[in-house]
Amino acid sequence: MNSRTGHARNDHLLDIAVYILLISGLLAILFPLVYILSTSFAPEKEYLTRGFFLFPKRWSLEGYRYLLGNPGFLSALSYAVEITVIGTAINMLLTTLMAYGLSKKQLKGRSVLNGLVLFTLLFSGGTIPTYLVVKGLGLVNSYWALWLTTAIAPFHLIVMRGFFQAVPAELEEAARMDGSGEWRLLWSVIVPLSLPAIATFTLFYAVQQWNTYFAAILYINDSSRWPLQVFLRQMLIEDNTNVGRSLSETVHYTPAAKMAAIVLTVLPLLVCFPFLQKYFNKGVLLGSIKG
Repeated sequence: MNSRTGHARNDHLLDIAVYILLISGLLAILFPLVYILSTSFAPEKEYLTRGFFLFPKRWSLEGYRYLLGNPGFLSALSYAVEITVIGTAINMLLTTLMAYGLSKKQLKGRSVLNGLVLFTLLFSGGTIPTYLVVKGLGLVNSYWALWLTTAIAPFHLIVMRGFFQAVPAELEEAARMDGSGEWRLLWSVIVPLSLPAIATFTLFYAVQQWNTYFAAILYINDSSRWPLQVFLRQMLIEDNTNVGRSLSETVHYTPAAKMAAIVLTVLPLLVCFPFLQKYFNKGVLLGSIKG
């Protein structure tokens, strides 16, 4: 009885320690988020006088008005949307087609191609060789340099291939008996059955494209065509930025405008995530297990 009581007490202490750790982690995450959000709604005068606060005494939208009225921010936002929408479409189209082909055991050279995909998962060509290839193709200062260099993620491809392999062969045979070719089989049978994986990797690719930063600096020479993440960096670190403006012009962004830019940059991802969260476990785990 004493032994059971001791074990129960230890389990209770362990539960308390786990809860304390989880709550501490949650507070560590929420604290800066609350600070950023509250500062974005605070007047500049209050920020300068109070220094640090979690909730402003007077709420104001001047930071958002100033930011949304800035042509540089609006241009960067439109470029980020363009890069994300087109880039994600290219990612999913090429990844789906290649994963479907590699999922077929009758494909000649399938093992070699799978080995090459696995090799690129472990090793990359490096930044300088990749830049030289992009420059040789004449893609510098073009968004195609961003889209083609990240067209297929090897990990996503491998998981999606495993998901396609999990589709029952009887369904494919039935579709072929009804006269379906490979294209119709893919789009009418395989894709609808693989929506969890497709939705999951669509979000993964969209986040990757939306957060494009280093590649944009590397391949896009025209600063007026830089996407939102680069604009945000210029705003937060350099303060006086020339993004989308001539070299003779400088812009001073208030603390509220800077925090508002962070909020508006993160907001699209926060809005999309809850709608696709239910697909994550099923899409990633099932594909990895079957693969």
